[in-house]
Amino acid sequence: MSGQPAGSPSSARPSLGDSLVSDFDDRDDDLPPPEWGRPRGQRRTATVWVFAVFIALMAFAHSWYTDDLTNEAFLAWATIFTAICLQAMPFLVFGVALSAALTAFVPESAYQRFIPKRAGTAVPVAGAAGGVLPGCECASVPMAGGLIRRGVAPAAALTFLLSAPAINPVVLVATGVAFSGQLEMVAARFLASFGAAVVTGWVWARFGKTDWLRMKQQHHDPAAPGWVVFRDSMLHDLMHAGGYLVVGAAAAGTLNVVVPREWVVTVADLPVISALVMAALAILLSICSEADAFVAASLSDFSPTAMLAFMVVGPMLDLKLIAIQAGTFGWRFVCRFAPLILATTLVFTFLIGGLLL
Repeated sequence: MSGQPAGSPSSARPSLGDSLVSDFDDRDDDLPPPEWGRPRGQRRTATVWVFAVFIALMAFAHSWYTDDLTNEAFLAWATIFTAICLQAMPFLVFGVALSAALTAFVPESAYQRFIPKRAGTAVPVAGAAGGVLPGCECASVPMAGGLIRRGVAPAAALTFLLSAPAINPVVLVATGVAFSGQLEMVAARFLASFGAAVVTGWVWARFGKTDWLRMKQQHHDPAAPGWVVFRDSMLHDLMHAGGYLVVGAAAAGTLNVVVPREWVVTVADLPVISALVMAALAILLSICSEADAFVAASLSDFSPTAMLAFMVVGPMLDLKLIAIQAGTFGWRFVCRFAPLILATTLVFTFLIGGLLL
């Protein structure tokens, strides 16, 4: 950075951008000539043919399965799918908008002023801050990376990463709407998620190592205006979270219609097995935390503890989170952090579920 003394540590240790620039000499001798590759006209022709084949297949499928789409099974699936999407979408949009506003207009240095320096004290404070300053799963990971870069203890930043999408007000209100009249489910979700996040942070503060974290560059241009960051963040998170909501609603409808009822009843009658199955579904479906309560409530054959496992494990550990965390902190971090999260979430699910549900 310009303006620093020549003998300062920052100038002696070049940044990633400086090292890349030093190897670039503005020459394009190694670039392939423009005439290489398929001509542009051929690519356009291929795209048109692919699109035409896709439309033909859709028309054929419509004519072939028209009668099947009016039977009772499909109508039941469509009803469940539509109900979950319509119930969850307002909370999803509001949660994504709030998360984007926090990302765009609240400087990450503000979090540092309220989080203590000592990791043991900072962990519960960061966990509580995650409930006051909500964020979806996609936004919480880069926000945690920004906190670590600005001097916040890694254990505290990771606790914020876990608690923000799990216990924020939007998620708790959505849970209360999905489980109407069951305030014990809202309390159980809050206590189990907060306890799992804090204990995970404390364990990481005791046994975690700094070299397990491989920090990546920021996702947003620091010089970009706030409204640009807000727009890009909201569009990105809404497209991703909305897609996962649709997939989760379709999967929930399919489970309710396709899976034989006796299979579901057999698994649901086994307390431990049913909770493990719901935890596995939460990891695989990767549903946004603002919408997962509606999917869990639709699987009414499972026990309340199993539903709680779905809502506690999902916001902290799923396939999309594993991918985002690996891209932000590296696979060495994920291979150690993911098993720790799974263990703590399951322990608190069975503990709180057994006490309150």
